[in-house]
Amino acid sequence: MATAASNVTPLPMRAARPTIEIDGKRVDTLESSLQMMELSDTVEGMAHAALTFGNWGGETSGFQHFDRKTIEFGRPIKVKLGDDLLFEGRISAIVADYPDGGTPTIGVLAEDRLQDLRMTRRTRTFEKASLADVVRTVASDHGLSPKIDLQATTQPYIAQVNQSDLALLHDLARREDAIVWVAGTELHAAKLRPATRVELRWAGSLREFHVEADLASQRTALVATGWNVADKAAATSRATDAAVSSETSSTDGGAKILQAAFGARVDTIAHALPRNGTEARAVAEASFRHMARRFLTAEGVAETKADLRVGATLALTGLGKLFDGDYRATAVTHRFDQAAGMRSEFRCERAGLGRP
Repeated sequence: MATAASNVTPLPMRAARPTIEIDGKRVDTLESSLQMMELSDTVEGMAHAALTFGNWGGETSGFQHFDRKTIEFGRPIKVKLGDDLLFEGRISAIVADYPDGGTPTIGVLAEDRLQDLRMTRRTRTFEKASLADVVRTVASDHGLSPKIDLQATTQPYIAQVNQSDLALLHDLARREDAIVWVAGTELHAAKLRPATRVELRWAGSLREFHVEADLASQRTALVATGWNVADKAAATSRATDAAVSSETSSTDGGAKILQAAFGARVDTIAHALPRNGTEARAVAEASFRHMARRFLTAEGVAETKADLRVGATLALTGLGKLFDGDYRATAVTHRFDQAAGMRSEFRCERAGLGRP
């Protein structure tokens, strides 16, 4: 006869603490003394890590991590959850705290390989080049392998004026409705990151959630205007909600709701200065999609999963008909401390409000 215990479905086992590798070697002493961790990444930024360790006692009395054999500038560091990689970068700062009546700590700050691009400022030009061409050049400059998955518009002239390589790539990517990121030693440029799908349900694996559907920044149309020097004519293009229709097919987009609630609201993009009709259309549609996706913006707290990363599709349920559905993660921070353990905070967005 089966006992009651035999009918209980076992819960999946999850790692309770992250593992830490420095210079390719797992460091047990740092893992056991880890007090706090914050791993952050955003769509238009770079990945950062901040880890704090106890620095007193242990196998020998006194300070534990001041020999610079393990914690040292420039050392490669990886943070994992089980076998899944959460962060990879290099140590760029060492921090120490000596609290009144408390245990001294030592901390490390690290950034991913985009640090190289952030710290390199140049003035140069690119002729008859696209975002893909610039990515290849920048990747070569920094010893990275370019990985490009997009068709970018060729521009007659691109100027980098006292600007970091990272800022240049982000500016060009925003114009193309694309994103740039690094994975290991690969510099990626694509319309979207490879879409992992993460299912979260409130109140289960999705612990907290706050969402806003806000028309304040929405418009019913965007017009990009510039000047075609060769033709001596205006370069102009108008983008509407058709630019984002593939993302709002089963929901109501902000432009549609704005039109019904308040009437037409049209805005003009004057700062981009497109030089022909093709550029104007690319700027108008990219800007409209960028705006439309911020109709619904949200932030939440969830159980930590390695697939919960920037660019992931978050399939959220348990929120009701208006807010159930797929969102795109735009920022993710994995946190650890001794009080609450592991959890992940995220921001996300989507272009449409669910229908009742």
